[in-house]
Amino acid sequence: MGVALADGAAEYGAEVTLVLGPSEILPHNSAVNVLHVTTAASMAKECISRFPECDIAILSAAVADFTPVTVKKTKISKSTGGLILELKPATDIAVTLGKIKKKNQILAGFALETDNGIENAVKKLNSKNLDLIVLNSLKEKGAGFGYDTNRITIIDKYNNIDKFELKTKREAAFDILDKIGTMIR
Repeated sequence: MGVALADGAAEYGAEVTLVLGPSEILPHNSAVNVLHVTTAASMAKECISRFPECDIAILSAAVADFTPVTVKKTKISKSTGGLILELKPATDIAVTLGKIKKKNQILAGFALETDNGIENAVKKLNSKNLDLIVLNSLKEKGAGFGYDTNRITIIDKYNNIDKFELKTKREAAFDILDKIGTMIR
Protein backbone atom coordinates (compact mmCIF):
# COMPACT_ATOMS: atom_id res chain seq x y z
CA MET A 1 0.00 0.00 0.00
CA GLY A 2 2.86 2.38 0.76
CA VAL A 3 4.20 2.29 -2.78
CA ALA A 4 0.70 2.68 -4.27
CA LEU A 5 0.09 5.68 -1.97
CA ALA A 6 3.42 7.26 -2.94
CA ASP A 7 2.70 6.81 -6.65
CA GLY A 8 -0.82 8.20 -6.26
CA ALA A 9 0.27 11.23 -4.22
CA ALA A 10 2.95 12.05 -6.80
CA GLU A 11 0.36 11.67 -9.56
CA TYR A 12 -1.81 14.20 -7.67
CA GLY A 13 1.17 16.59 -7.74
CA ALA A 14 2.49 16.19 -4.20
CA GLU A 15 6.17 16.25 -3.36
CA VAL A 16 6.63 12.72 -2.05
CA THR A 17 9.33 11.08 0.02
CA LEU A 18 8.85 7.35 0.56
CA VAL A 19 10.79 5.79 3.42
CA LEU A 20 10.95 2.19 2.24
CA GLY A 21 12.23 -0.93 3.93
CA PRO A 22 13.47 -3.94 1.98
CA SER A 23 10.93 -4.47 -0.79
CA GLU A 24 10.74 -5.89 -4.28
CA ILE A 25 7.98 -3.39 -5.07
CA LEU A 26 9.18 0.08 -6.08
CA PRO A 27 7.29 3.19 -7.18
CA HIS A 28 6.55 3.60 -10.86
CA ASN A 29 6.42 7.40 -10.63
CA SER A 30 9.92 8.85 -11.03
CA ALA A 31 8.90 11.91 -9.00
CA VAL A 32 8.82 9.81 -5.80
CA ASN A 33 11.98 10.31 -3.74
CA VAL A 34 12.77 6.89 -2.22
CA LEU A 35 14.83 6.58 0.96
CA HIS A 36 15.84 2.96 1.50
CA VAL A 37 16.19 1.73 5.07
CA THR A 38 17.00 -1.70 6.42
CA THR A 39 16.03 -1.61 10.10
CA ALA A 40 13.10 -0.49 12.22
CA ALA A 41 15.43 1.94 13.98
CA SER A 42 16.60 3.51 10.71
CA MET A 43 13.01 3.87 9.52
CA ALA A 44 12.02 5.55 12.79
CA LYS A 45 14.99 7.92 12.56
CA GLU A 46 14.18 8.95 8.97
CA CYS A 47 10.46 9.43 9.63
CA ILE A 48 10.93 11.37 12.86
CA SER A 49 13.61 13.66 11.39
CA ARG A 50 11.52 14.47 8.29
CA PHE A 51 8.10 14.84 9.92
CA PRO A 52 8.41 18.47 11.13
CA GLU A 53 8.75 19.65 7.52
CA CYS A 54 5.90 17.66 6.00
CA ASP A 55 2.23 18.52 5.62
CA ILE A 56 0.93 14.94 5.47
CA ALA A 57 2.47 11.72 6.73
CA ILE A 58 0.93 8.37 5.85
CA LEU A 59 2.29 5.48 7.88
CA SER A 60 1.19 2.51 5.84
CA ALA A 61 2.71 -0.35 7.83
CA ALA A 62 4.15 -1.21 11.19
CA VAL A 63 7.78 -2.03 10.64
CA ALA A 64 8.19 -4.16 13.75
CA ASP A 65 6.67 -4.29 17.19
CA PHE A 66 9.85 -5.69 18.69
CA THR A 67 13.54 -5.54 17.90
CA PRO A 68 16.56 -7.47 19.25
CA VAL A 69 18.29 -6.04 22.31
CA THR A 70 21.64 -7.19 20.92
CA VAL A 71 22.50 -7.42 17.23
CA LYS A 72 25.38 -9.68 16.23
CA LYS A 73 27.45 -8.78 13.19
CA THR A 74 28.75 -12.32 12.85
CA LYS A 75 27.23 -15.77 12.75
CA ILE A 76 26.18 -17.28 16.06
CA SER A 77 27.61 -20.78 16.15
CA LYS A 78 25.59 -23.80 17.29
CA SER A 79 28.49 -24.88 19.46
CA THR A 80 27.59 -22.15 21.94
CA GLY A 81 24.59 -24.21 23.07
CA GLY A 82 21.07 -22.86 23.35
CA LEU A 83 20.07 -19.40 22.32
CA ILE A 84 17.86 -16.96 24.16
CA LEU A 85 16.71 -14.10 22.00
CA GLU A 86 15.91 -10.99 24.02
CA LEU A 87 13.61 -8.45 22.41
CA LYS A 88 12.61 -4.90 23.30
CA PRO A 89 9.71 -2.81 22.00
CA ALA A 90 10.60 -1.00 18.77
CA THR A 91 9.93 2.71 18.48
CA ASP A 92 6.27 3.24 17.64
CA ILE A 93 6.66 5.79 14.87
CA ALA A 94 2.97 6.73 14.85
CA VAL A 95 2.94 7.42 18.61
CA THR A 96 6.13 9.47 18.35
CA LEU A 97 4.84 11.56 15.44
CA GLY A 98 1.42 11.94 17.08
CA LYS A 99 3.10 13.57 20.08
CA ILE A 100 4.88 16.21 17.96
CA LYS A 101 2.17 16.74 15.33
CA LYS A 102 1.25 20.37 14.65
CA LYS A 103 -2.32 21.55 13.98
CA ASN A 104 -1.60 22.06 10.28
CA GLN A 105 -0.29 18.51 9.75
CA ILE A 106 -2.27 15.42 8.86
CA LEU A 107 -1.13 12.09 10.25
CA ALA A 108 -2.64 8.91 8.83
CA GLY A 109 -1.96 5.39 10.01
CA PHE A 110 -2.95 1.82 9.25
CA ALA A 111 -4.36 -0.94 11.41
CA LEU A 112 -4.11 -4.56 10.36
CA GLU A 113 -6.57 -6.47 12.50
CA THR A 114 -7.98 -9.98 12.73
CA ASP A 115 -10.61 -9.44 15.43
CA ASN A 116 -12.70 -6.44 16.59
CA GLY A 117 -11.32 -4.44 13.67
CA ILE A 118 -13.20 -1.17 14.01
CA GLU A 119 -12.96 -1.12 17.79
CA ASN A 120 -9.20 -1.76 17.74
CA ALA A 121 -8.62 0.72 14.91
CA VAL A 122 -10.49 3.47 16.77
CA LYS A 123 -8.36 2.82 19.86
CA LYS A 124 -5.21 3.21 17.75
CA LEU A 125 -6.57 6.32 16.04
CA ASN A 126 -7.12 8.00 19.41
CA SER A 127 -4.09 6.73 21.32
CA LYS A 128 -1.69 7.70 18.53
CA ASN A 129 -3.28 11.12 17.83
CA LEU A 130 -3.99 10.22 14.20
CA ASP A 131 -6.31 12.17 11.92
CA LEU A 132 -7.41 9.01 10.16
CA ILE A 133 -6.71 5.32 10.21
CA VAL A 134 -7.04 2.77 7.43
CA LEU A 135 -8.28 -0.59 8.63
CA ASN A 136 -7.63 -3.77 6.75
CA SER A 137 -8.05 -7.36 7.84
CA LEU A 138 -6.10 -10.52 7.28
CA LYS A 139 -9.46 -12.32 7.19
CA GLU A 140 -10.52 -10.64 3.94
CA LYS A 141 -9.92 -12.87 0.92
CA GLY A 142 -7.70 -11.08 -1.61
CA ALA A 143 -6.71 -8.30 0.78
CA GLY A 144 -3.47 -7.41 2.52
CA PHE A 145 -0.04 -8.90 1.98
CA GLY A 146 0.75 -10.83 -1.16
CA TYR A 147 -2.15 -9.45 -3.19
CA ASP A 148 -2.53 -6.62 -5.67
CA THR A 149 -5.91 -5.89 -4.09
CA ASN A 150 -7.13 -4.63 -0.74
CA ARG A 151 -10.39 -3.99 1.07
CA ILE A 152 -10.13 -1.02 3.38
CA THR A 153 -12.20 0.88 5.89
CA ILE A 154 -11.22 4.49 6.62
CA ILE A 155 -12.04 5.93 10.03
CA ASP A 156 -11.36 9.61 10.68
CA LYS A 157 -10.96 11.58 13.90
CA TYR A 158 -14.59 12.72 13.63
CA ASN A 159 -15.74 9.07 13.82
CA ASN A 160 -16.77 8.93 10.16
CA ILE A 161 -16.43 5.38 8.85
CA ASP A 162 -16.11 4.72 5.12
CA LYS A 163 -16.10 1.06 4.03
CA PHE A 164 -14.89 0.13 0.58
CA GLU A 165 -15.24 -2.97 -1.55
CA LEU A 166 -12.29 -5.04 -2.69
CA LYS A 167 -10.24 -2.93 -5.12
CA THR A 168 -6.78 -2.78 -6.58
CA LYS A 169 -4.25 -1.25 -4.22
CA ARG A 170 -3.94 1.66 -6.65
CA GLU A 171 -7.68 2.33 -6.41
CA ALA A 172 -7.59 1.96 -2.62
CA ALA A 173 -4.67 4.41 -2.47
CA PHE A 174 -6.73 7.02 -4.33
CA ASP A 175 -9.64 6.45 -1.90
CA ILE A 176 -7.25 7.21 0.98
CA LEU A 177 -5.72 10.22 -0.76
CA ASP A 178 -9.16 11.60 -1.65
CA LYS A 179 -10.22 11.28 2.01
CA ILE A 180 -7.11 13.19 3.08
CA GLY A 181 -7.94 15.79 0.45
CA THR A 182 -11.36 16.38 2.02
CA MET A 183 -9.68 16.85 5.42
CA ILE A 184 -7.35 19.52 4.04
CA ARG A 185 -10.22 21.55 2.64
